[in-house]
Amino acid sequence: MMRDDVVVIGGGLAGSEAAWQAAECGAKVTLYEMRPMQWTAAHKTSHLAEIVCSNSLGSADPISAPGILKAEMRLLNSLVMRVADESKVPAGMALAVDREIFASAVTCELESHPNIRIIREEIREIPTDAVCIVATGPLTSHSMAQALAALTHKENLAFFDAISPVIDAESIDMNKVFRASRYGKGSPDYLNCPMDAETYAAFYEALKAAERVQAKDFEQIPYFEGCIPVEVMADRGKQTLTFGPMKPVGLVDPCTDRQPYAVLQLRAENRHGSCYNMVGFQTKLTYPEQKRVFRMIPGLERAEFLRFGSVHRNTFVNAPALLRKTLQLKMRGTTFLAGCLVGVEGYVESAATGGLAGINAGRAMADLPLVTPPLATAHGALVHYITTSDPRHFQPMNTNLGLFPPLPERIRDKERKRRMIHQRAMDECQAWKKQFSLS
Repeated sequence: MMRDDVVVIGGGLAGSEAAWQAAECGAKVTLYEMRPMQWTAAHKTSHLAEIVCSNSLGSADPISAPGILKAEMRLLNSLVMRVADESKVPAGMALAVDREIFASAVTCELESHPNIRIIREEIREIPTDAVCIVATGPLTSHSMAQALAALTHKENLAFFDAISPVIDAESIDMNKVFRASRYGKGSPDYLNCPMDAETYAAFYEALKAAERVQAKDFEQIPYFEGCIPVEVMADRGKQTLTFGPMKPVGLVDPCTDRQPYAVLQLRAENRHGSCYNMVGFQTKLTYPEQKRVFRMIPGLERAEFLRFGSVHRNTFVNAPALLRKTLQLKMRGTTFLAGCLVGVEGYVESAATGGLAGINAGRAMADLPLVTPPLATAHGALVHYITTSDPRHFQPMNTNLGLFPPLPERIRDKERKRRMIHQRAMDECQAWKKQFSLS
């Protein structure tokens, strides 16, 4: 026998939004949050939707990718966005909130919703007798991590992000890079940024001296070889990078007909070829330092960073291998994942995926067809990335314009291009909402 309620595990931004959207669909919802019975290393209160690091929910620029995502969430009756707008504080072009007011208001809204009951206890297993949304966040408890590993297989679960920067393809100087795969094997899928010895030496010294982000107490996890920051590799010696992510072996620069001294490889991050990943360049440099130092690499002098690199504590699954576009697990359709677990970065992105999971869980309880947002929306572009990326190279991602499908015509004026992407997303989100009678 299946339970007659949707079970939501985790009361962060993703779980809170999931519970709200499922309840607004008419489903009965039971939201489990382990605090205050069991604390994490980062949380300070027992409020739901507690923001633990920064009070910023990203850019408020309406024609930026985060701004488009926020606008779509408002169209979809997002609790997180409504409360954020009501509790915002001055922060220039960012949406920042009073953290105490924000979390307290979200908690009150959920506690007073007639379709939601909140139970303060830790859930150690993923229920098999319920439509369930797991949204336990980056600090997922040990017991829930074990349950996820048992369900999805251990190799599909990670506990530490090692993220390389992603660059807008249009900002790469194609006259200074060459397309090739190592040893000429297979198709020439990589863009290669060649360096001579002098250029590499200057880059190496700048990398070693650059300012680094200091890990928080709850992030003190030893690096393993697969996620060592490039600056830590550089600390091991001048040639370490040339035997690692900047290895030139098997590559010939057609401009010199010789093997470069060092090479940075760029790999397409999506099928559109609109953005490229700096292969093996996970880093803990501050964002301004990443921009300054990585622009010393030939071809990247004017690089526009769609995502900066990072290395931090996280829990996420290999979403392309495990998830359907409805955010259901492929191996168990009654279980949805949301938030950081699905491989998104950021509070708003987590809440957005929670909202989608909640909508689909609510529809599942009502025997309605599940829905996937249009690709040209911010929601759709993000879901498309996490479910269709190459599972061998999957890394968590924040929303950015590089994820959106190209416009029908190439627009050189950046402001006009962003406005056209914004308008297309709004039109498609409105039509999608109307088509499926979404709240």
